[in-house]
Amino acid sequence: MSTTPEQSLTAAHGEVRAEIARTDNKTALLLAFVGAVLAGACTLARALPLTAPACAVGGCGMALLVAAAGLLLRSVRPNLKGGHGFPLWATLTPEQITDMVTGNDLAADIAGLSRLAVAKFTGLRRAVDLTLAGGALLTLALLIVIGGAA
Repeated sequence: MSTTPEQSLTAAHGEVRAEIARTDNKTALLLAFVGAVLAGACTLARALPLTAPACAVGGCGMALLVAAAGLLLRSVRPNLKGGHGFPLWATLTPEQITDMVTGNDLAADIAGLSRLAVAKFTGLRRAVDLTLAGGALLTLALLIVIGGAA
């Protein structure tokens, strides 16, 4: 059983939309995790006798986590420029929408959504890298405090 080009386009469109949803879910989970780590680090910092090196390393770790949170928020920020999907449909007449969804513009929508998905995944990937680096620095700061470095 072979698929028609329309079926292939519909499947590709569904796949891209699913990837965007997956990215948004991952971003939400990572944002909650980063927030919890930031809150925990602040609470722990108040309870420990911090040295200057621990403050410097921990401060850098916190800054990386805040930067990661910013990237995560940016990646879930709605894109309402109107290039594809419902923002574009909001600018069209009902007849234009009908022509668009029944015509060959599905490929253009797939391309636009794919660019959006790549941008979201790129932001998510960078945020994960910053979270890992920030976590490593916070761990190092804790080791400095526990080790008693002056």
